[in-house]
Amino acid sequence: MPNNDILHKIAITRIPRVGGVLAKNLISYCGGAEEVFRAKKRELLKVPGIGPVIAENIIEQNVLREAETEMEWMERHDIQPIFYLDDNYPVRLRPYEEAPLVLFYKGNAELNPPRTVAIVGTRKPTERGKMICEELVAALKKYDVQIISGLAYGIDVTAHKKCVQIGVSTVGILGHGLDRIYPPEHRSVGMEMCENGGLLTEFSYQVQPKREHFPMRNRIIAAMSDALIVVESGEGGGSIISAELGNKYGKAVFAVPGRLRDDYSKGCNLLIKNGKARLLENAEDVASILEWDNEQIPSPDIREKLFADLNENEKIIVNILRNVDDMSIDKITFESRLAPSQISSILLNLEFKGLIKNLPGKRYMLC
Repeated sequence: MPNNDILHKIAITRIPRVGGVLAKNLISYCGGAEEVFRAKKRELLKVPGIGPVIAENIIEQNVLREAETEMEWMERHDIQPIFYLDDNYPVRLRPYEEAPLVLFYKGNAELNPPRTVAIVGTRKPTERGKMICEELVAALKKYDVQIISGLAYGIDVTAHKKCVQIGVSTVGILGHGLDRIYPPEHRSVGMEMCENGGLLTEFSYQVQPKREHFPMRNRIIAAMSDALIVVESGEGGGSIISAELGNKYGKAVFAVPGRLRDDYSKGCNLLIKNGKARLLENAEDVASILEWDNEQIPSPDIREKLFADLNENEKIIVNILRNVDDMSIDKITFESRLAPSQISSILLNLEFKGLIKNLPGKRYMLC
């Protein structure tokens, strides 16, 4: 029998029209993943964003049976589900509201390495573009980076193949379930990547590669990277979307310049011209901007921004936990003077924000 906690988390990802934001709202309001499926319809309808159709889908519980079948499949194929609050969930992705509730992973690479670089570009690169891509991967190796891309035709697969060839960790972010690799021609390199990297997706198995999934995939590529490099691109397409997302997320975005009026370089040149990407000549440009040669530079800390965004009740609990190593939920309830019915959802929200940690025995500590 599958682990009930994981089963209910996966089931939530299978509810039609429920994405990462709504899934976290459901768990928060109901007090846990299992509690979502125990809730009455009138309780579900109180959750912001939940209407009668979604509530009925939860009540029918078909997704629980689907999730059980999926878990059995994952066990047979060595697929690992990673929940939003798990220690191995990508910490670079977690701060964003749209971060998926559950990720599905096949591979053995650490998803929280010290340094990550995304390399994206056109699906129909020139020989020059492929050569530049390979040279960048080779030059980045000395910085012990993990290369992230989307396993698509062109620049994506060129970067992945070079990583496999020279032993650089690489992770492919997919726009479909892990029961397949798209395009099918990349199945061989995808399997090789799992030896020193992996394949990661937010989509359940049997979810096919649809056009709308790839922009969704691009946000994960951008969020999981410290730097994002565009190698050859037209004026539109997935690479430009990734660059825009990289800017939105505060990442270091680079573009390889090309000749004027060259269709393969229009997107890169425009990104540089409009100040949306730094001009990239070599791997040392990335290392310089990210100060990789200065070991004293601390990792970015997003906690202060998160503290500023807390509501009053969340601030009360955070301030209580500031002065202790850890505290039981009963003691927190007493100290905060908040209603016991509120405490569980507030604590869960703070967990989702990465500010507190749930310890054995219903004790909590500040991260």
